[in-house]
Amino acid sequence: MSVPTTGPTAQSLSAWLVERIGGYLHRPVEEIDPSVPLAEYGLDSVAALSLCGDIEEDFDLVVEPTVAWDYPTVEALTGHLLEEFAAGPGAA
Repeated sequence: MSVPTTGPTAQSLSAWLVERIGGYLHRPVEEIDPSVPLAEYGLDSVAALSLCGDIEEDFDLVVEPTVAWDYPTVEALTGHLLEEFAAGPGAA
């Protein structure tokens, strides 16, 4: 997925997160509800750290390794990441 230079939209970021999380949990994206805590799907620390690495690599945004627990749903994580993008480079 190509990321626009202005940053992702809530919809594109949420879809990206659902795709990644579905892949880590070996679940179809249709089964991932953005309002359900990721821990309920069985997201573990290894998958959470991998997700952080993907965020850093794909969006050039440094996030804390606890971000998946601090923002435990796709909706919450999307909102947090959008705030980080709005804050600008180096604000994370």
